[in-house]
Order: sequence, then C-alpha cells, then structure tokens
Amino acid sequence: MGDSLTLLTYCLRKAATWDNGQPVLASDVAFTLKLMQAPGLANEGIRTQFNFIQELQPDPNNTRRFTLVCRGQATDFAHASGDFFILPEAALDARGTLRRYHLIDLINRPVNVAPDTVLAALARRYATIAPGQHPERLPGCGPYSLVSWKKDHLLRFQRKPQWWADQLSPLPPALQAHPSQINFLIIPNSASAVMALRRGDVDLYPNIPARDFNRLRHSAKAQQTLSFYNTLSHNVVTAGFNTRRPALADHFTRQALALLFDVPGLMNATQQGLGQRTVSIISPNTGRNYADSLPLLPFAPSRAVALLQQAGWRQKVAGPAARWTRQSPTGETQQLALQVRYRAEETTFETIGLQFRAAAAQLGIAVELRPTEASAFTHKLQTGDFDLYIKSIMGNPYTFNLVPILHSEAVGAGNLTGFGTPASDRLVEAVAVAQSPAVRSQLLRKLQVLLREEMPMVPLFFQYNRLVANRRLQNLYPSSIRPGYAAAAITWGPRSIL
Repeated sequence: MGDSLTLLTYCLRKAATWDNGQPVLASDVAFTLKLMQAPGLANEGIRTQFNFIQELQPDPNNTRRFTLVCRGQATDFAHASGDFFILPEAALDARGTLRRYHLIDLINRPVNVAPDTVLAALARRYATIAPGQHPERLPGCGPYSLVSWKKDHLLRFQRKPQWWADQLSPLPPALQAHPSQINFLIIPNSASAVMALRRGDVDLYPNIPARDFNRLRHSAKAQQTLSFYNTLSHNVVTAGFNTRRPALADHFTRQALALLFDVPGLMNATQQGLGQRTVSIISPNTGRNYADSLPLLPFAPSRAVALLQQAGWRQKVAGPAARWTRQSPTGETQQLALQVRYRAEETTFETIGLQFRAAAAQLGIAVELRPTEASAFTHKLQTGDFDLYIKSIMGNPYTFNLVPILHSEAVGAGNLTGFGTPASDRLVEAVAVAQSPAVRSQLLRKLQVLLREEMPMVPLFFQYNRLVANRRLQNLYPSSIRPGYAAAAITWGPRSIL
C-alpha cells in the first residue's frame, strides 16, 4: 500500500481450538504480538525480529480474520509475518489488560523507561505462570502434549487423542501428526548416542558428528538397519568477537585474529571435508545474495602480525613467550589475551578453539578456553562475559531479517558481538524492508563487504545436516532447515523379513 506499508490478511482455520475447546482467535494473535513488545519479559530476541508488524486490524465481521500492517514492502514479509507461535490471551491476560495499548506504542516505547503498573503486573503474572517451566499451565493448540520433562535428559510428547486438525480433509502436510509418542533424548556424549542408535534405543540421530556418520555409513552391518541422509544446512559456524572489550574494539585487531583460523584444516578435522567455506553468514547457495567478489579468508599468521602492529600492538620479545601490549587513548596499558567460550561437549567447537589457541600461542597471544554448559552459555554471551565465542548461527533461506543478530538495538539479546554502527544499522534495516529481490541482493552484498571490513565475527563454514535413522522410518523429509526433519510426519514402514 503506497510506498511505506504492506498489508497482509490472514484467516485462522475455523476448526482451530485451544486444548480447552475455546477457538483460536485474532485477539490471541494481537495479544501475542503485544506480548513480544511488552517490557519486563525475556523477549529481547523476538522483539526486534517482529517489530516490522506495527498494527493488527481485526475484521469486525469475523473474529478469526485480521490484517497485519507492516512497515515497508519487503518481499520476506509474507513468510516472516506468520512465523511465530500464537499464545492464548485468556490464559495469560484474562482481563485483557494489553488491549488498552496500541502495538506501535509498545514497539516505540523507550527500553530505559520503567513499565507502568499495568505492564509490570502483566510481567509478574507471566513470571508466576512460568510457561517455560510449567507448560501444563498453558493450553496449546498443537497435536502433542508434553507429558514428561527430565532436565538435561528427556522430553516426552504424547499425541492428543482428539486434535482439531484430525477433522480436516484433506489434511495439509504441515498439520500431519502421525507418531503416537515422540521422545527426545539428550545424550551429550556422541559415542553413547551412536551406541544407543545401533542398539535400537534411539530411532533417529540428527546432527551426528561427521566421523561417526562416515564410520556408520561404511559399515555393512549398520547399513542393514540404518538409513543415512546428508543435506547442506543453513547453519554457519562462526567465531564472534566481543567488540565491547577495549582490546577488540578496533577492526584491525579483529582482522588480525581472523587470520588465525585454519578453516580447511578445521573442516577436515571436524566435518570430514563435508562442509562449505564461506565469506559471510549468507550462504553461497543463495545466488546473487552472496558476496562472491570477496576472497575467502586465508590462514595467515604472518599477515596477522602486521595487522596487529597496525592496530598499535607491540611485542618486546618475539616468540611464544612474548605478550602483546598497547597504550589506550587514555594512557592505560592493554594486553591482548583472550577468553574463548563455546558450548561444552561440542567437539567441533572445541577443536576450533584448540586450533585457534595453538596458532595464537605461536604469536605470543594467550588464549584461555572456557567450555560452558549449554544452560549458561547464552547468558554468558548476552552479558558480554567472553572475548571470543564459537557457535553456529541458524540461517533461513526464506527471510533475511538480520536485525535480531546484527543491529545495535539487539545488543545484549541476539547481537552477541556488541557491534553496530550507524552505517551497519542502516544497511541491516534496509535489507529487512527491501522491496524487491534485486534491491535486497544489492544491499546484502554491501552489508557483507562492510562486515568483512569491520570483522565483528568470522564466518568459518556452513555445516551439513547429517541424519542417521532406523531404516523403517518413513516420511522424514530431510531438509536444510533445523531440525532437519519433520518429526510429526514420520511413520513406521513394514519390518524386513530376513
């Protein structure tokens, strides 16, 4: 509509109901969008992801029909605008207190302003319900109920005996829900997970380490009972710098450290060669969106030394025993020593950390590896308790809204490096609302050039999604998007007669 808005009209299915039998309505969608922007909640990441939706206009004649008013005319809006879960207003805000607020006012509300009494009460009520820890307190509208949850061990979902979508004919593929029960086992040790798979205690092993995948794939015995799937994913392994640290605040230092990653060697060591090198977090498989004019980063410690010197760092003694120091603009002495965080039990990230530490040690840069439990890892990064992180970033081939991970407003939430300049913010915003694929591609290429120069993070390689499954499992639909398979669509095939 005009030059600045996109209108997207949705109509919820008439059959859709919550577990208590109440219909899923447009008012639930409006409530969910406002909850994303409400203060006092842990919604920092999703807040920036969906703030392009500025208003929901309900249909006065149909309580299930509504129109989303989106800022700009981005080609991604049609997909991204429906990519969130709907929460029940009646369960979380029975009095409808959020209805008095306009969505745009919540979006534009300064983050440093304390919430009023109504919003503060809503945040307390949400915290008391604690749906993350007690999902049974929150009615859902999906096909499964969480019936068992053992922290760091097991999630068990049971198929609901009567689900609203069962009455649909024909049943859309997205609403298929065949398994009567789905168990997700958390097995941190890959050797134990492989053993459980071979015993038949586990039916599907996603993201299996490359070494185990290849060993099983070439085992005649394993081939009798297991199937193997290997698709290139949109998950890119990255190393990110904490640009808020004085020692890492300049791009020359970050550029130097980026040259200490031996990416080809790391791909062979961790992926058995099954990976794809990249110059950015944009996949090379996205065609003209990818900045193929940029060269791949080499492993070049000698060039790193020159860049460190250009950044003002000096060594008094050469070799591994040396330490790099420089004077800050205020006269303080800075020392180049790094703490590297990655999730514990992740052998790929550990290998990357070990290789980086060895390369840095040859230049006299002290590196301390800090493997961190998954439950604390994100919090450590969001609070800036690191110098360098190693992690995967999940991509999406259908949308290029990078605001949640690259915009300065997302620092402390999804923007873990703390990087953001007026120029980068403008580009990230422009990409998110680009009105045509051609314009978006041009902007993405400019953004990738800027990120290469500033180097807040080092894109290492895109991973393959490796799945190993029981041969009887059918309709897995392996894909490049996490989790890489369709759990609810899986069915059992007939047993083999040997």
